[in-house]
Amino acid sequence: MNDHPINGLMDTTLDKIKSMVDVNTIIGDPITSPDGTVIIPVSKVSYGFASGGTDISTKKDSPRPNFGGGSGAGVSINPVGFLSVYRGEVKFIPVEKYDGPADRIVGLVPEMFDKVKDLFNKDKKASSEVGDDEII
Repeated sequence: MNDHPINGLMDTTLDKIKSMVDVNTIIGDPITSPDGTVIIPVSKVSYGFASGGTDISTKKDSPRPNFGGGSGAGVSINPVGFLSVYRGEVKFIPVEKYDGPADRIVGLVPEMFDKVKDLFNKDKKASSEVGDDEII
């Protein structure tokens, strides 16, 4: 069954999809600005394919039936946003506005982690400074 024409159709379709979409399509090439900021484009890629066929026998005594088939594919590439890297700080900048409160919360999570981390670092630094004064 490996030499069936439908296998050739599917292989060709998958090879064409692979040639259209690679890793650089999803995570783009970094762009460096003069101030040292690195901007990396991020895209969402969706694709699908279908193939099918049938064996049509034209004569009852035919040793091999005729084959009819086809295949097709579609690819959709949509920009999602950009990763901005500046002085070790990474931020995601979305292309589209947030759809609702849940999307907005998810977008703020990295920023909130940074603020909480900075708050703990300030408390730790302040407590170590107070400890040094008490020794004197």
